[in-house]
Amino acid sequence: MKKNPSPCCVPSKQHADVWQASQQDSSTRTRAVTGSTDEMILLPGGPFLMGSESADTFPNDGEGPVRRVTIDPFWMDQYSVRNRDFMKFVQETQYVTEAERIGWSFVFAGDLPEESTGTQSVHGTEWWRVVEGATWLHPEGPGSNVANRTDHPVVQVSWNDAVAYATWAGKRLPTEAEWEFAARGGLEQHTYPWGNELTPNGKHLCNIWQGVFPVSNTAEDGYSSTCPVDAFPPNGYGLFGITGNTWEWISDWFHPTYHQLATRHNPTGPPQGAARMLKGGSYLCHRSYCNRYRVAARSSNTPDSATTNIGFRCVRDVA
Repeated sequence: MKKNPSPCCVPSKQHADVWQASQQDSSTRTRAVTGSTDEMILLPGGPFLMGSESADTFPNDGEGPVRRVTIDPFWMDQYSVRNRDFMKFVQETQYVTEAERIGWSFVFAGDLPEESTGTQSVHGTEWWRVVEGATWLHPEGPGSNVANRTDHPVVQVSWNDAVAYATWAGKRLPTEAEWEFAARGGLEQHTYPWGNELTPNGKHLCNIWQGVFPVSNTAEDGYSSTCPVDAFPPNGYGLFGITGNTWEWISDWFHPTYHQLATRHNPTGPPQGAARMLKGGSYLCHRSYCNRYRVAARSSNTPDSATTNIGFRCVRDVA
């Protein structure tokens, strides 16, 4: 098991046995049509301009070129999967997450109590700590719980955990193209789900880092860690919290250039890879370090990795 940092602000586990089990071909995903559409939004699909070539992009992420992509209509969860949603899944299935099986997970140091001791920092990203017993139910370790965070997004869930939940719910994880279409909210080539200005009229519209990362978070948006899934206004499609708060797992394998030659109709990413896509950024993102709360931004992590700032939402095909 490796405890090394991965791109951006999310460290990776790379637990070999579990990772090998997740090597399915993302380009042959099955349709999901049985899940309830309660608290889901029906999105029209169609053509849109995907990607970005702005100066804010990270060259190794492969956000560009801007290309016209067409997707079919689909349903998307209005909110990120919440702690109470995941709790129902666990109670009905007795599912055990990978963090629980592995025995530890990554916690942002600023989320730990000041008296916390005995945690191992991650080389290169010392603000991440390896915490024994950190799980979705105890996100910061054994002394924490989600009793007062039932409406926050579930965290400490791996890509494999997210797929297990989605399958149980009769849904699936979104493709990158579906996610980006949804996040744009009907706007064409804007930076954020609401436009091109991060804080229009001084108003915060997502949960990200303010201050000096990682030493000082002024929490000007009202939150220093995760927040309720409906804490900020929805985008033009009625989707809440699509950027900031927590990263969201995507079904696609990550590759920086595969999309340049891929199909432009319902693209699904490369057939294999070493890491799965992440979109949306999190409460730890700051322009000085991880300006990836833009809708075109992309990152990745190994399928068995879990942290205090990664969650997910599901989609469903139109029957």
